[in-house]
Amino acid sequence: MKPRGSKDARPINLDISSIRLPITAWASISHRVTGVAMFAVSVLLIWALDASLASEQSFNQLVSVLTSTAIKPVVWLVLVVFSYHSLAGIRHLIMDMGVGEDFKGGVLGARIVFVISLLAAVLWGVALW
Repeated sequence: MKPRGSKDARPINLDISSIRLPITAWASISHRVTGVAMFAVSVLLIWALDASLASEQSFNQLVSVLTSTAIKPVVWLVLVVFSYHSLAGIRHLIMDMGVGEDFKGGVLGARIVFVISLLAAVLWGVALW
């Protein structure tokens, strides 16, 4: 149904779940989501930095907490989020220089970022465990 007087044939209400997004959209959305996640985690990282500098005892306690098997997946997730966000940011900087600005280049860049991020996730897993 279109508004009266409108010549636009596009639908008014879209079912977002039925839209197939291109890989460039997924890369953009995930870059924003990881940015918000990094902002949220930064509070914990500042707390951890403060705890690590307070005393030798608090440093040792923090090390034992961060190396525990229950917390390792959280540490891994934070490292993966930082890695992805950094790689996607580098992709944006490269695009700002005029490389890969067209759709074909954007798709290639997004695929490269996803593949390298997946490799980084595996490497972080190997390094932590």
